Amino acid sequence: MTVSIENRQKAIQLIEQLPEESLTEVIELLNSLHERTSQTKPLPSNNSEEKLLQIIHRKISQEDQDRLDYLRQLNEDGDDMTAVEYQELLAFVSRIEKEDAERVSAIFQLAQIRKVEPLSLITKFAPQKRGDRAIR
Repeated sequence: MTVSIENRQKAIQLIEQLPEESLTEVIELLNSLHERTSQTKPLPSNNSEEKLLQIIHRKISQEDQDRLDYLRQLNEDGDDMTAVEYQELLAFVSRIEKEDAERVSAIFQLAQIRKVEPLSLITKFAPQKRGDRAIR
């Protein structure tokens, strides 16, 4: 078991021991921490191909993918998912949707630079295998 998984489990245990009235404050704190640590850089203003390609090819880490898969499976199986786990799942989905929107914008900007149809780039940069995308 990695330190990260142990830390997550410890945090969940601590949260589950808190009184019900503290959960709102904990969720606000966690959301604040998540926003600070997962903010993505804005799209570059100079539209250089290299920067746009970095945005297009950006992926979530394997650790995040594994955690997302675990949370999704909990949710789909109808297992007892804690409020914290559900909020974490929603935060992942929100983050991925935001990054997907940035990716689409980068593809359209790159199409303008290269003077090609966006569909040709979408086809070129589409995930080739199941593991290439965070949400399956």
